[in-house]
Amino acid sequence: MQLNARASVRTALRAAACLVLATGLSTAARADEPAPPAPAPAAAPVPIPTTTPGWQLDATGLIYSEQSRTSVAEPIGRITRIFQNGQTLSAQLAVDAMTGATPTGARPSLSTQTVTSASGTSTHAVGEVPTHQYHDLRRAAELEYGFPIGTLFQGGANAHYSREQDYQSIGAGGSASIDVLHRLVTLTVGGGYNRDEVFPVGGTPIPLVDGSTPHESGRQAKDVGSWLVGLSRVVTRRWLAGGNLTLTRESGYLTEPYKVISLIDPATDLTQAQLNEGRPRARDRRAALASAVYHQDSNILYLEYRYYWDDWRVRSHTADSRYLIALPGGSHVTPHVRVYTQEAADFYAPKLDLGQPLPEFASSDYRLGPLNGVTFGASYGFRMPNSPGEWTVSAEYIRQWGRGPAFPTAGGEGGGGGGQPPDTRARPAAAQAITDPQPIDTIPPLNIGSVVIGYTLRF
Repeated sequence: MQLNARASVRTALRAAACLVLATGLSTAARADEPAPPAPAPAAAPVPIPTTTPGWQLDATGLIYSEQSRTSVAEPIGRITRIFQNGQTLSAQLAVDAMTGATPTGARPSLSTQTVTSASGTSTHAVGEVPTHQYHDLRRAAELEYGFPIGTLFQGGANAHYSREQDYQSIGAGGSASIDVLHRLVTLTVGGGYNRDEVFPVGGTPIPLVDGSTPHESGRQAKDVGSWLVGLSRVVTRRWLAGGNLTLTRESGYLTEPYKVISLIDPATDLTQAQLNEGRPRARDRRAALASAVYHQDSNILYLEYRYYWDDWRVRSHTADSRYLIALPGGSHVTPHVRVYTQEAADFYAPKLDLGQPLPEFASSDYRLGPLNGVTFGASYGFRMPNSPGEWTVSAEYIRQWGRGPAFPTAGGEGGGGGGQPPDTRARPAAAQAITDPQPIDTIPPLNIGSVVIGYTLRF
């Protein structure tokens, strides 16, 4: 199945779930970008909202669904032990059940396409984005330990393991924070390392050759190292501001093993072959995040801006806002709006032309293309009468789309720009007869919905 698709989905779900688990009713859950090519940094650890020794049980259920594509159901459970000296030890288990369809990377065609994958054979109509079916089950476990050092220092360490049909991840990390300037400023540094392995069903495809070529056997390694430095400042008794910079270095097998790119005859605009995509074996990611929290008498405003860039020349901007409104009886509702825009990677191409030299790298994965997204949602936190524990229910709608039609003109440039109908004058009559009068978008709008239900019990 699609590793990038799963990574994007898991990132959004995990970010939302972790905040529901960590905060209960104290803050609203926060999700990541809808489906960026590079997962945004995970939310900063949120302290357990009490230092009273005891236990805390957290549980969430997540449902994520893309229109006519991927669906995910994910239960998560976490148990935390809070010690007398302020130390905390948490263990978390999660299961992702994923099913549905995901784009293959092939270009929508002027003729009917038949696509063969590990999951079987499927046929796609004129103008339809080719997809193939998949299903998978991911299991994950995580341990986290937090410990104070005196009154001004706080340390933390974590380790995780996850496994699915064709992917395995093992990683660990740590962080340290110190309060300075009469505890008005907090400085944080952290780092982590992942050792991942990719073992695609049917073997590893050879980049930029026809998909019928025999695949290589064996596992492919992927190493990921991340570093973070951050600062937060108490500006006034109501206003908290902060920011951080994250650096991530990936090396090894970074290609999506199941995606293809269409080889097109420029004279007819018809697909002649489907080549395996190929990506560089290294990637340097950077992200700068600025955030602010303003506490009114009862309500709380959260604002956040994130700029992301990498050496694949992907650039993205994210603006995120939430407003927690306190309600009678200790409950609250939190509306949420997020806007995301992204520039394409330098080797992104919706198709390759027959007869032209093949590039060193090429991918038609829409997550590496020009992409926009807007999110509207809200969460509601409450306590059940005569019942212990706290509940949080969140729902979000995401609208995601590319920028401009990507159907190429005969003899013109492909890609996400232009917005003009294909030039049928240069085409043979047979090709003109099946040409759609409107441009066919290789990144059509996508509707996504998610629901998160969280429960917290302290005892």
